[in-house]
Amino acid sequence: MRTRHRGFTLIELLVVIAILAVLVGLLLAAVQRVRAAAARAQCQNTLKQLGLALHNHHDARHQFPPGHRSLAHPDRLPYSGWCVSVLPFVEQGTLAAQTEVDYRSTQNPFGTPPHTGLRTVVPAFLCSADPRVLTSQTTAVTKNEVAFTSFLGVAGLDAVTTREGVLFQDSSVRIADVTDGTSNTLIVGERPPSADFQFGWWYAGVGQHVTGSTDLVLGVRESNLQPISSGSVCGPGVYPFMAANGFDDPCGTFHFWSPHPGGANFLFADGSIRFLRYEVNDAMPALASRAGGEATSAFD
Repeated sequence: MRTRHRGFTLIELLVVIAILAVLVGLLLAAVQRVRAAAARAQCQNTLKQLGLALHNHHDARHQFPPGHRSLAHPDRLPYSGWCVSVLPFVEQGTLAAQTEVDYRSTQNPFGTPPHTGLRTVVPAFLCSADPRVLTSQTTAVTKNEVAFTSFLGVAGLDAVTTREGVLFQDSSVRIADVTDGTSNTLIVGERPPSADFQFGWWYAGVGQHVTGSTDLVLGVRESNLQPISSGSVCGPGVYPFMAANGFDDPCGTFHFWSPHPGGANFLFADGSIRFLRYEVNDAMPALASRAGGEATSAFD
């Protein structure tokens, strides 16, 4: 007697397909979460190494490096900043030596030819969550090929005027000057390069009002000093600690943010790393001040 084999009905097949779709969706979401966690951890590890480099600089020079150097700075390395200062402490001694050679040749790092460091990608300054920074870019601003940093020095409230922080133009802050406590004071935070790549060059930059603001250093209540009438699409500010609308958001230039969901990584002056959520925005002025005497309780 012939046995009849029952096949799948259309409804059963659709149910199986729906279950598989749900499982695939859950798997993809899990993979994305793992990737996001890995990217956040990589950025934290990079910041940890920068913290060691900044403290090694302090041990060698008895102060943290200047956040940005003006034309009047005695080092005679105008427009460069804290990233150049820590090159010897992030295994970039050869590039540090080349920087000295280039500055002896010309005080203008953007001249012809431009300095070597301007276009040299240094992994120690990068967060891989932003794929744009993994290669150098030619900008519409100077036509130079430039490399970037994912991290800016914390200047205080405003990098142009107030400068209550640790890294700002021509700063020479010592650990002893951080009377709020190094574990309560920010020194470096995440801020991807600007959408047009005009700001965020690791080697040297001009920034707002030639102070390095938005380029190498940034305040936690920064303003946009380029009036809308001159072509800026962003309001004057001030800008709080908040999420940006992706890498193409031109106004993300003026505040700390990161590609990680919910907040950004920060390096504190004691070398510790914390992921701060955007909800702690109200506490950021106190955290950015080295000697304001403010009480803080904002940690994730």
